[in-house]
Amino acid sequence: MSTAPPPDSPAIKAVAANPPTRSPAGATVTTTRRRPADWPPDRPRRTVTVSTAAAHGTPPPTPRPSRRAHRRSVAATVVGNFVESFDWLAFGLFAPLFAARFFPSSNPVTSLLGVFAVLGVGVLVRPVGGILLGRLADRRGRKPALLLSISLMTAGSLLIAVTPGYQQIGLLAPLLLLLARIAQGISHGGEWPAATAYLMEVAPAHRKCLYGGLFSLTAAGGAFTASLLGAGLTGTLSEAAMASWGWRVPFLVGGLFGVALLLVRNRLAETEVFQREVRGHAARGSLRLLLSGHRRQVLLAVLFAAGLGTVGGSWTSVVPAMGQRLAGPGTMFWVVVCVTGTVMVVQVPIGLLADRVGADRFLVCAALVFAALGPWAYLNMTGTFLSLLLAYGSGVVYLMSATTVLPKLLSEIFPAQLRALGMGLPYALTSAVLGGIAPVSATYLADRGASGWFTAAVAGMVLLGLPATALARGGQRGRVMPSSRMAVEGGPPSERSVL
Repeated sequence: MSTAPPPDSPAIKAVAANPPTRSPAGATVTTTRRRPADWPPDRPRRTVTVSTAAAHGTPPPTPRPSRRAHRRSVAATVVGNFVESFDWLAFGLFAPLFAARFFPSSNPVTSLLGVFAVLGVGVLVRPVGGILLGRLADRRGRKPALLLSISLMTAGSLLIAVTPGYQQIGLLAPLLLLLARIAQGISHGGEWPAATAYLMEVAPAHRKCLYGGLFSLTAAGGAFTASLLGAGLTGTLSEAAMASWGWRVPFLVGGLFGVALLLVRNRLAETEVFQREVRGHAARGSLRLLLSGHRRQVLLAVLFAAGLGTVGGSWTSVVPAMGQRLAGPGTMFWVVVCVTGTVMVVQVPIGLLADRVGADRFLVCAALVFAALGPWAYLNMTGTFLSLLLAYGSGVVYLMSATTVLPKLLSEIFPAQLRALGMGLPYALTSAVLGGIAPVSATYLADRGASGWFTAAVAGMVLLGLPATALARGGQRGRVMPSSRMAVEGGPPSERSVL
């Protein structure tokens, strides 16, 4: 039987003089063992490095990225929206030029309807992208989803740029055009939720609307670049050259933008929130759990995205195409340049304002202003520069406002392990149903003089944001969302600083 040493023993005195210190959880401690009596004098002492994180059962702390690395990650995330906006607006602006090459007809409206039908199919497959890429972002990481998204967008743009017309390859021409738009539709359905999840997980808590507004800034930049390129081509090339090969240039440029972004995104680091809270979660990316346990959040996401999907599917494609027909050559290009250039200038102050007044209040004001101004400007659109500026600008300003606040609103109603899928599926499904039929409906009703019904439906979809904000605010009153609860009770540093 062992007995305790006496109080005046040398061992007790040594411990009292040098008491042991407790290392904090997650620290790494290096100790040097005492050299035994028989240890050779020419051999160094043995050094042992011990990580106390393993003893405490917690992973070692992840070093915070530098300010430069943070900015690079944010830029690589939001620039994908630049490429999508560039390709999307280029399709709408140049549709009247290449419609007859893929859908030959004696009636130009019929050819344009064929192109818009292809555009609608590309929108209808967005839910596939929302499910596939949203699930990939929740299960494997935000970075793999972002890489796959930009790859599909780039491939679709390059395919449109090199596909021959109907006279060269017959029915294969519209089929290849359709395949390219399907790839881009899947990309669009998964790009926004994956990029939003990444951006909201690295954004400071008091600047989430400012960071969300970067999507509007890059979207305006893509539209600005596409319209400026179109104006330059129209002023430089003849009408025959534009109809022959000039319309292919924007899609080739968009493909080159996509290749450059793919190389940049390959250097992205995964978010700390995903590494700490999602990677080890068994139910991450579960579609069954999303539809069974989060039905209310899915409904709110649909209501939030209704106006964005409808206006985005019509004002960014139908208005430019109609402006091309109503005005002289190149007028609509300069309208888009003016509107998007203004948006790029005011986007940062708008984001700061939304953070100050609150995302829900800001969305309500934007919806009311568009519902009053947008339909009137659309119905009074003529070939003049001012009328086209008001019509296109009303929709773009609403899209800028909604895109600024929706990332924050949607990311807060879903847990981290279902965030990308939870945002992707409702957003893509709403865009598919509403945004997909909007261009065809607008063109069909305009040809029959019934555009008033179309504008009334668009205003109704936009106003659904009002009950959505009320329901979201009522659901959060009296209970704390999981991320907010962790922040209040002292959760992990990543959750406190990011969410």
